[in-house]
Amino acid sequence: MKQIIQSFSSGKTEIIDIPTPKIKENQLLIKSSISLLSKGTEKMLVDFGKSNLIEKGRQQPEKVKEVFSKVITDGIPSTFEAVKSKLEEPFPLGYCNVGEVIDIGNKVKNFSIGDRVVSNGPHAEIFTTTENLCAKIPDSVSDEEASFTVISSISLHGIRLANPTFGETFLVAGLGLIGLITTQILKANGCNVLGTDPDPNKCAIANSLGVETITLSEDSDPIKWCLNLTKNKGVDGTLITASTPSSDPINLASEVTRKNGRIIQIGSTGLNLKREFFYKKELNFKVSCSYGPGRYDSNYEKKGIDYPIEYVRWTENRNFLSILNALEKRILNFEPLITHKFQFHDALDAYTLLSSKENALAILFIYSKDINPKRKVNFPIKKDISFSSFEEPIISFIGAGNFSGRQLIPAFKKTGANLFAIGSLDGLKPYSLARKFQFQEVTTDIDYLFDNKKVNTLVIATRHDSHYKYVKKAILKGKNVYVEKPLCINKRDLDDLEKTLYQTKDKFLRNNINPPILMVGFNRRFAPLIIDLKNKLSNLTSPKSFIFTCNAGYLPSDHWINDKNIGGGRLIGEACHFVDLLRYLAGFPIVSLKLCSGFKGDKNPENFILNLTFTDGSIGTINYFSNGNKSFQKERLEVFCNQKVFQVNNFRKSKTWGTKNMKNRFISFQDKGHFNCAKSFLKAIKNATNSPIPEKEIFEVHRSILDLLE
Repeated sequence: MKQIIQSFSSGKTEIIDIPTPKIKENQLLIKSSISLLSKGTEKMLVDFGKSNLIEKGRQQPEKVKEVFSKVITDGIPSTFEAVKSKLEEPFPLGYCNVGEVIDIGNKVKNFSIGDRVVSNGPHAEIFTTTENLCAKIPDSVSDEEASFTVISSISLHGIRLANPTFGETFLVAGLGLIGLITTQILKANGCNVLGTDPDPNKCAIANSLGVETITLSEDSDPIKWCLNLTKNKGVDGTLITASTPSSDPINLASEVTRKNGRIIQIGSTGLNLKREFFYKKELNFKVSCSYGPGRYDSNYEKKGIDYPIEYVRWTENRNFLSILNALEKRILNFEPLITHKFQFHDALDAYTLLSSKENALAILFIYSKDINPKRKVNFPIKKDISFSSFEEPIISFIGAGNFSGRQLIPAFKKTGANLFAIGSLDGLKPYSLARKFQFQEVTTDIDYLFDNKKVNTLVIATRHDSHYKYVKKAILKGKNVYVEKPLCINKRDLDDLEKTLYQTKDKFLRNNINPPILMVGFNRRFAPLIIDLKNKLSNLTSPKSFIFTCNAGYLPSDHWINDKNIGGGRLIGEACHFVDLLRYLAGFPIVSLKLCSGFKGDKNPENFILNLTFTDGSIGTINYFSNGNKSFQKERLEVFCNQKVFQVNNFRKSKTWGTKNMKNRFISFQDKGHFNCAKSFLKAIKNATNSPIPEKEIFEVHRSILDLLE
């Protein structure tokens, strides 16, 4: 299937061929019929992609500050790679789609296969969405009319915030597509509507829709014009639908809006407000958020948890339905706004049109009815891969998130590993990574990765709740498996994995076959400065005292890691890294692990202290805090032993006290051991040796943490 993406790195807009996404249990799979190009939003994204780094920085100064902070803590090379990787991520364009439901998850209740629906889906032949982001189209509403539903909901939500009443006068500042839609909805509410725009052609279209307009120019006086039309009272409210870095629209609104009037910003403009007018008139100002309540709420959009209508009358989904109802009753008419239509395979011509002087409002993409879903896409083979030796690691990746793209795949690639296939439920991210790192195949059929006999090694970098089932399946298939931490998120699954691993190993050994290797991505024990520290500590026989501090950073409460059923929480999902690190440096089993957190009984703490004891008498403390500042180093380790002190700062600096022949070290880039970790794993496969991290230690570390929660 084909999809339009924008590169923020190269500035290129392109149509790519990617695997069809696979639905989750609460999703719908939709085949597109028509999608609408949102000129204002999409032109802004395309222009941003084409701008250079300096211009990008000027548009996002808050990001520049984050970059400088990261340089101080992580170094220039690590920061450069992070920024480069972020800009290289493909951005899907489009959010106004009409299509047909071709498959549904088993938890979808209100839709059936064959339904004709609108959604905020991208410009793609096939895509997935959830129920709250989707609405059925009435039979009497055409696909072309329905394609305006989502973008019209942006206007509708802004109008709801303005709370217009019959007979009031409103100014619409900016008569692009959203502005013209806004004028129609206001008129349907019984309002008198005025409009301003610097383009006389847009003003002419608004005039044809019954709106009084003035073309903004050096000679025009929109303030006097508005006051004349309102008998010097001013408009009751202004809706700003313009897209410009200038603050002129907001300043015009503050001058022409009456005392106690309402100003709603729907578009994107400068916000250099003139306080005098807001103060004297006590103006009400709000910025409208997209389609309405529910937008950017993962519980609403992704999990399908609706807001009770008694408390939230108009959600984004109910706004969709309101627009469709108005179209069905012929209250709204968007046909005059359509200026261009393109077959989807010619869609790039539309983006060329955006940069031209030709007048364009609503641009529609028409999709072929003959779209064949496919779960796998092949890439030209860059090098021959020999499958004759099972000992030679042939690797497939499951998971294409940020960690895969920025850390894990580059680490394996650097080792010279044979990267065969990459897969995830969504086809866009794995396609991008496959193209960048030269995988041979990309797929959304995860079972294919397990069943492919060419592949003997799987790297699992999916969300934490899936680790157990994928690891178990890989072991039973006899494949070597590298799984990102944690191994699993509950004790029952841990016990089952341990049993499955040892039973499988016994079976293989009885048949004189090398058993599969299990490796968990505890990369920190492979960091160069940690290896150096381990060598120093190995000469000291006395018990050691460890203090590890992690300035973890804040995560929103709805982040998937904080979801106990998906991420397991930060204690399970992240702290296992540091427990393993101290276990490695101590060199002895854990006797006890105790938790101290701010709230008694909190099984999902974000700020906590772990206290460890080991069989040799060593002790350790792990301070895990999410309430710190990003400009402070993220991780620091201190070890006290034999009147000596060792310190490792953020995996870039190491210092010692109380020694004569041990030098301090500094490396220019942060190295947390990802490369060495991958290299050790692949070496173990080739040499048919045990896992670089002893399996007993893997299970010991995870069990000690999971025991805490019971």
